[in-house]
Amino acid sequence: MAVNKLEHIAIIMDGNGRWAQTRSHARVWGHIRGSKIVSNIVEEADDLGVRALTLYAFSTENWSRPVTEVSVLFKLLKKFLIKERKRVLKNNIQFKVMGDTSKLPEKTKEIIADLENDSANNTGLKLTFAFGYGGRDEIVHATNRFIKENPGKEITEELLQSYLLLPELGDVDLLIRTGGDQRISNFLLWQSAYAELYFTETQWPDFKKEEFRKIYEFVSLRERRFGNISSSDLQNSKKKAIENKEIITNF
Repeated sequence: MAVNKLEHIAIIMDGNGRWAQTRSHARVWGHIRGSKIVSNIVEEADDLGVRALTLYAFSTENWSRPVTEVSVLFKLLKKFLIKERKRVLKNNIQFKVMGDTSKLPEKTKEIIADLENDSANNTGLKLTFAFGYGGRDEIVHATNRFIKENPGKEITEELLQSYLLLPELGDVDLLIRTGGDQRISNFLLWQSAYAELYFTETQWPDFKKEEFRKIYEFVSLRERRFGNISSSDLQNSKKKAIENKEIITNF
């Protein structure tokens, strides 16, 4: 059986709040625990030879959450960037943030900009945090930008793709969501058109690199058809076409 190369993996890191609440803790405790999982998954993705890993850290809808929870998420992002900076640079990882970061504290924005600049020429894993991000917003933004720069010109799929926030990431091959819910929640809508989807009941704070590898290996064995029929169906179709031709000829 052929093995598919899963070059771009996206993860919706869900279940932090529920994980904490089932343990009689405040939701923010789940985010704190969940932030410690990220490094292991990034390391495993790098070991698997994944080209790009995009993590859904904060959506446009998350702004409606309690101020204290949003504040904790801001602090966790800053802490992660400071803590992981050396590891990112040492392992040749290219780091970027996609989305609206305008409401982040100025110091955090400086830390993001510094790491993006210092890792810009790295040729290893493309690690992207989707923060203040929404898939619909990205598509609308890309369309409006194209119209403004190309008045009267008709847009194509290829052109729209080139106007996305980070077009170099390409299409998503595998989209994983932890926490049990089975929806993609406005995440990379354009890029995930033909993504393989995998939903696990495991909540993000309990998501281990061993499970990540198992999911990768399992999905890599799926036959990806991209709208075509499977190879076995194709062979059967050819066989039936030959049989039908013989029947018509002998009629």
